[in-house]
Amino acid sequence: MRKLLPVLVAVVLPALSAPHVEATTSPDLVWSDCPPPPANVPDDPRMRCATLEVPLDHRAPHGRTIEIAISKIATAEPGLRRGVLLHNGGGPGAPSLHLPAAYATLYPPEVLDRYDLIGFDPRGVGYSAPVTCGRTADQYPVDLYFPFPAPNGSIDRNAEFARELARDCLAHGGPVMPHVTTANTARDVDRVRIALGERKISYNSGSYGSYLGAVYATLFPDRTDRFVLDSNADPDRVWHEQFALWDHGMELRFRDIAAWLAERDATYHLGTTPAQVRQRYFDTVAELDANPAHHPAVGPITGNVLRAIAFAYSYHTALFPTLAEVWVYADQGGAAPEAPGSPAAPDPSPALNPAPAPDPSPAPGWPPVPADNVRASQLSVLCGDTRAPRDLDRYRREVAAHRALFPVTGGMGTNVWPCAFWHDPVERPVEVTDEGPANVLMVQTLRDPATPYLGALGLKRALGQRARLVTVDSGNHGAYDPSTPSCAVREANRFLETGVLPARDLFCAPDPAPPAGAPISPLVSTALPS
Repeated sequence: MRKLLPVLVAVVLPALSAPHVEATTSPDLVWSDCPPPPANVPDDPRMRCATLEVPLDHRAPHGRTIEIAISKIATAEPGLRRGVLLHNGGGPGAPSLHLPAAYATLYPPEVLDRYDLIGFDPRGVGYSAPVTCGRTADQYPVDLYFPFPAPNGSIDRNAEFARELARDCLAHGGPVMPHVTTANTARDVDRVRIALGERKISYNSGSYGSYLGAVYATLFPDRTDRFVLDSNADPDRVWHEQFALWDHGMELRFRDIAAWLAERDATYHLGTTPAQVRQRYFDTVAELDANPAHHPAVGPITGNVLRAIAFAYSYHTALFPTLAEVWVYADQGGAAPEAPGSPAAPDPSPALNPAPAPDPSPAPGWPPVPADNVRASQLSVLCGDTRAPRDLDRYRREVAAHRALFPVTGGMGTNVWPCAFWHDPVERPVEVTDEGPANVLMVQTLRDPATPYLGALGLKRALGQRARLVTVDSGNHGAYDPSTPSCAVREANRFLETGVLPARDLFCAPDPAPPAGAPISPLVSTALPS
């Protein structure tokens, strides 16, 4: 997969030409070589790619068009083949073209035998008419892009940053940006289904991808086959109220972090009890606010930068050593030793590099991807789906309340985003309903910090009897995770194989950990925020 958590003028693309072209049975698709995968993303020589022309504005189907990039790994056994299984990497803004190669390492044969695996870069993302805000990587500081208030609670700097970023996005986003929305991406998915010659489509995705799946299942209920939604967002909270859940969710997840560190006090020396670790966290944040540290990989670490790292690396227990390494370095002025039995801490810098530099050698025949495409496309969706609150005093009130109630994030979840200074959306958001077949399996961890459990309950309420909810007593972001096997993994695989939903909602603890090295859910590598 991508490096862990790459807290990673737009033009209508010309027709893409790719080498070694071969014909397909569909008149709409020509399969060819795929562009090279990003760093740390598995490559699979079976994967083939194509581009598909879709309307820029689906309300004007005969108007201007863009091209989206799609991929396929044909894994189904002819005698067992059911159809295609599509994936999205979340974010929003996560490139998803190479996801089939990742999921091919996760699925058991019972699933692989039944589906061809499909990926795609959503519109505005990666190789699909990529958008830009005209910025470089260092113009997206993580503690401002994720709007952590000042140590005294002021949001004035956040509002200034958000206003200027919105200005740049609207100036550089071109005609594509207003139409980079979840509803339009769902309509693109249906065009993919048609181009593949499939009557229905199956789906397994999470985080932001849960909302995309729910919107598709609402717009095209009769075209859904077997849908697995993981790490779920509440469609009635999109997006300001959904982000507000981060503050509560991170409080719950921090209990896991504190317990993990307390068990390893002999290594990290941050406290022998969870209460001591929690207090040490606040003491460290306060000290860094007054006297920032400098990490050789991360750079300056203020209190808010440590908060941002804690949030980013709360996504999976496998990332806790990275958080511990940075925290110890900032707190004690030296690198932390490796805890016995813990994986080595990876480079923490990706969490603070939300807009990685473009590939210096773009793939021949594919468009160059702007340096800030992850963030630009993310904002296009977040601000294009719904109209954000405009009243800065509302943000001030909500931040003050959440700072008191949920101090771990300091009120970040309720703070102001560029969406407060964006143009109005081109259409109203899709209202997710319970109208349609009962063919949705929701899987969710109880203490997910990025898509907290309350959001999953909201989506379950919206889908009603269309869905069953499987909950795992864990805090990882991503319940479909072979490195943390559970009833969620088993039920998802069983549902994709047989189409049988559980008779009722389920709750379970994770299974015993498998041997080290088991692949982690692709959700762990998705771009924040959701």
